[in-house]
Amino acid sequence: MTVTIHNETDIAHMRIACKLASEVLDYITPFIKAGVSTGEIDKLCHDYMLDVQNTVPATLGYQPPGYPPYPASCCISLNDVICHGVPSFDKILKNGDIANIDITVITPAGYFGDNSRMYIVGEGSIAAKRLCDVTFECMWKGIAQVKEGATLGDIGAAIATHAHAHGMSVVREYCGHGIGKNFHEDPQVLHYGIRGHGMTLKAGMIFTIEPMINAGKRDIRAMPDGWTIKTKDRSLSAQWEHTVLVTPTGYEVLTLSEGSPTTPSFITSTCT
Repeated sequence: MTVTIHNETDIAHMRIACKLASEVLDYITPFIKAGVSTGEIDKLCHDYMLDVQNTVPATLGYQPPGYPPYPASCCISLNDVICHGVPSFDKILKNGDIANIDITVITPAGYFGDNSRMYIVGEGSIAAKRLCDVTFECMWKGIAQVKEGATLGDIGAAIATHAHAHGMSVVREYCGHGIGKNFHEDPQVLHYGIRGHGMTLKAGMIFTIEPMINAGKRDIRAMPDGWTIKTKDRSLSAQWEHTVLVTPTGYEVLTLSEGSPTTPSFITSTCT
């Protein structure tokens, strides 16, 4: 396993890429309402990236081994979709839906910025709101563990402990990842684990933390399109994602912008 330790030049570029990725989500937020198709949302994101930001959507045409080319400029995962939901003009948002929108941009300099947020369409149920809130807290519980000398197991343990305390489950088949000049790099960042186990974190590492939390059981099922992953028991699933830099004194969340949701109150001086 080769993990990139980013230099100051790379870090400066990643700050730009990640802020741009977050700003796509800022831009699309007002359009998330009942009656709008996920295909329309995807086109709006696509046009904003190309025409306004001069970035490229990393997912469009992305084809890891064994997969068909991904056909859209973002992933939009509704309700029981865990991840990699493919936008479509036939999928119309309705009141009460929950949606994860996952954006990855590539800057002209060749750096990737990756993040996602949850949205509730109209009036969501109490259960849906609770799932989205707990998942947001899980992400930040993981982020709060990041510092030089900590381990990847610390991150996963914090996330899983919080999810399980609320009667929810953690998807194990998908995880966070290193990122920089490549979309997916080492290390893999599991959202479950044992404190003190796994790779030791070093300043200059950059990776995503993106827990997928299910209201029901953690088991998954794959759809025939080759991409969409749903909960096996059809329970709701939520995901939040930030890209994080390990610093000598803690961490820096790179995917923050003016419209980012407010950081939880339990996050204090650990953020640098």
